[in-house]
Amino acid sequence: MRKCLIIALSVVVVVALIPRGQGSAAERPNIILVMADDQGWGDMAYNGHPNIKTPNFDSAAATGLRFDRFYAAAPVCSPTRASVMTGRHPNRMGVFKWGYPMRPQETTIAEALKTVGYTTAHFGKWHLGSVRNDSPANPGRNGFDEWLSAPNFYDNDAIMSRQGKAVQTKGESSMIAVDAALDWMTENTKSDDPFLAVVWFGSPHSPHVAAEEDRKLYAEHPKNFQNFYGEVTGMDRAFGKLRNSLDGLGIRDNTILWYCSDNGGLPKVGSTGGRANKGKVYDGGLLVPAILEWPARIAKPRTTDIRCNTCDIYPTLLEITGVSIEGQAPLDGVSLASLIDGKDTEPNRTMGFWDYTAKGISTPSASWMADLFKAQQAGSDLAPHESSQKAAVLPSPAYSTSSFPGHSAWIDGDWKLHRIQGNNDKVKWELYNLATDATEADDVSEAESKRVAAMRGNLDKWLVSVVNSLNGKDYVDQ
Repeated sequence: MRKCLIIALSVVVVVALIPRGQGSAAERPNIILVMADDQGWGDMAYNGHPNIKTPNFDSAAATGLRFDRFYAAAPVCSPTRASVMTGRHPNRMGVFKWGYPMRPQETTIAEALKTVGYTTAHFGKWHLGSVRNDSPANPGRNGFDEWLSAPNFYDNDAIMSRQGKAVQTKGESSMIAVDAALDWMTENTKSDDPFLAVVWFGSPHSPHVAAEEDRKLYAEHPKNFQNFYGEVTGMDRAFGKLRNSLDGLGIRDNTILWYCSDNGGLPKVGSTGGRANKGKVYDGGLLVPAILEWPARIAKPRTTDIRCNTCDIYPTLLEITGVSIEGQAPLDGVSLASLIDGKDTEPNRTMGFWDYTAKGISTPSASWMADLFKAQQAGSDLAPHESSQKAAVLPSPAYSTSSFPGHSAWIDGDWKLHRIQGNNDKVKWELYNLATDATEADDVSEAESKRVAAMRGNLDKWLVSVVNSLNGKDYVDQ
């Protein structure tokens, strides 16, 4: 009896010493990352939109952790997606605008989680490189065991790439990704291994063509709004199916379901969370809706005004799962694990943004996938786009560490400093107090010259760091 008691106490001590989130594979949470394409902060009923119907998003926002000041790392799609994958600002890896491939040298969240036993899959929009077989930038080369992906946004009845093979799908676009994810998740729940499922919708990117059942809910509105609103509702239906299926799979309690968008709202039809819209470094181009559910750790609904960022997803998941990456390249995100647990979190965190003066790379998903389907049906294959073939190539000559063209910004607490550099290298500075001026209308840079100087120094240091990464400094020891 005494021996049994000693053994039992020993087991308790050992278990107590295991860091939270670093137990057996069965104790680690399943992780589902869902992302919209061009849904603005205000394109949610729970955020006050007068017309859009989003009952499933509303339910999640009322049940889990709702982020009211969640920033996309960039004002357009591909860069923000790279930030989710790596926890790093996209310019560090040369993903300046839409269509740029992610460098194979980067460590992705899928690769990181596989080191502790996760199985991984990607469904939906990729837009971080070609989804063809020989692409060094396809999901399979970036840590995903399974993938049904499109090179860019995709519409209803889309042709998708299943591990490099073009397949014709049927159905509403968001539901295509969710149904494929649920099929995969159903199989994976038969084992004890935790999983990472990345589900990236192609909606509500233009052109807007909603499924009829979603469009007709808005019949009293102009046709363009019917289809835009309908695409958001289509995402909501798909998200609801995914969310509700977790109960049937018996995995809801210990599954992280994290939703956000990739940039601020669209002009004309979208609704933003501040000044301007998609493509701009003002808050209207960066603030996005974000919700996190995890019943095992978030038992009561909460809302946070702490400023968070898509770069935070990677370090948060690494801390939760106990992953440590040897030689981890500099991160721009911070772990939100304490915030998830309801503990005090530093409210005055800093974050940088930089929309570099580069043009996007055209990525016509529908035509590219149709070409691939036709070629493969005829018994041949197609090479990846040239940009993806060169994804690992570092810049030569190197980028300057003294000139930073484009629009960058630095947030420190409630203060946001803008640095706008045109082609003539002339720099314009703007400073806004987001606590009292959420629309960034009142530039106080002259009255707050000392604050500008201090924030400018931090922004300049960050920009130099980003360029050093861009030039390949982070890969020297790899």
